[in-house]
Amino acid sequence: MKKMTSQTTAMAGLLFLGINTALAEPLYVGSYGGSTEQAMRDEIIPAFLEEHDAEIIYVAGNSTDTLAKLQAQRGDQELDVVLMDDGPMYQAVNLGFCSPMQDTAMLDDVYDIARFPDDKAVGVGLVASGFAYNADMFERNGWEPPSSWKDLADEKFAGKLVVPSISNTYGVHALVMAARLNGGSESDIDPGFEFMQEQVAPNILSFEPSAGKMSELFQNEEIALSVWGSGRLRALASTGFPGAFAYPEEGAVALMVAACVIEGSEERELAEAFIEHLLAPESQELLADTQGWGPAQRNAQLSDELASVLPYGEKIDQLVAVDWDVINPNRLEWTNRWNRQVER
Repeated sequence: MKKMTSQTTAMAGLLFLGINTALAEPLYVGSYGGSTEQAMRDEIIPAFLEEHDAEIIYVAGNSTDTLAKLQAQRGDQELDVVLMDDGPMYQAVNLGFCSPMQDTAMLDDVYDIARFPDDKAVGVGLVASGFAYNADMFERNGWEPPSSWKDLADEKFAGKLVVPSISNTYGVHALVMAARLNGGSESDIDPGFEFMQEQVAPNILSFEPSAGKMSELFQNEEIALSVWGSGRLRALASTGFPGAFAYPEEGAVALMVAACVIEGSEERELAEAFIEHLLAPESQELLADTQGWGPAQRNAQLSDELASVLPYGEKIDQLVAVDWDVINPNRLEWTNRWNRQVER
């Protein structure tokens, strides 16, 4: 029987009880804190427990925390199912922590871009990395909305641009797309560094990765344009800020929130049922509204307001994926190089 460690006791946000919980082991779910935990506590998990006699222990942490926990508990895993950003999830898959889904019928309506090799994980939410911009500022200056990753080098944005550091996923996406634009790729990243260093960096006011600071810069009209996520922009626009989101013609990069069943879980059937519940249209619609995650499956229906910002419907075809199997082993080297050449 699993026992909660002191670390888990400190991190576990919530304990949910079903009807006959004394008869079964609890399902340990490792996922995000903050507003995601709130949505899980208020809506997602109670709805799941209406259909399953179970006990769920929610272990809150960011993706780095969750991956570190899996590594620390290798061979004696406490977690049964985890949600992480796609970059760390690919690491978890490659480290052997994720088990292939057995009930693959639940994946029939999932977009291809949200499926992992061998179905060892699946996207449960989609965010587009593209351009957030101040629509009023663009209109006052007579500027057309940004339409290409090349626009980051346009001199009219000098001192009015933010590109997050590559310690942040949005920064990684910008670097990879810069490489692809200039004949490179994840495996040939030099053209991306050259473009960012020589043509984009002179325009950048800040390499700020913080969502709070980014919002402040936009609201104070210190910046006009940023590489950012559709979900972040949606949250900012909900405050009344005249923000808009643009999908670059070369493609916005898909940032996925992904889920997997942990290899060796004693609660595999329940873990898969929980992922299936996350993929249900009702859950997908709720997560879109509360988290700004575009649906990962085709049957969810979004309001016009949400559909205008989040990746949904035809916008799914405007998403491109990056190769995390190449990025992850090189991430530290790229970060050091970025600090020397771009963010110096």
